[in-house]
Amino acid sequence: QVHLVESGGGEVQPGGSLRLSCSASGFTFSHYPMGWYRQAPGKDCELVARISRDGTITRYLDSVKDRFTISRDNAKNMTYLQMNSLRADDAADYYCNAEDGITAEQARCSYSKYVGQGIQVTVSS
Repeated sequence: QVHLVESGGGEVQPGGSLRLSCSASGFTFSHYPMGWYRQAPGKDCELVARISRDGTITRYLDSVKDRFTISRDNAKNMTYLQMNSLRADDAADYYCNAEDGITAEQARCSYSKYVGQGIQVTVSS
């Protein structure tokens, strides 16, 4: 059974940092690109960062470039999102995704087989 479990969220002041972790099990982790998506209240689900199967290729939402870093450890079945210089508009629920090539983009912020339950990130002073 596929499981994706996020951790590391919480509340931070503007300018602060958080590191999200995603533990994966139940599938061959190294066979899937991984992504972090987020959804703020009243807004669409959006791709924050994506990483290729071997970790050599990454892609970022323009607004998080140079502040966020996605990484993965295939030996540990883990993917991470290091978030620095957090801003109020980064506040959202963040979802770990295994990019299965089937799940629709807007469904990537809803808990399902290849989508974690999500974790809240709050940025406030």
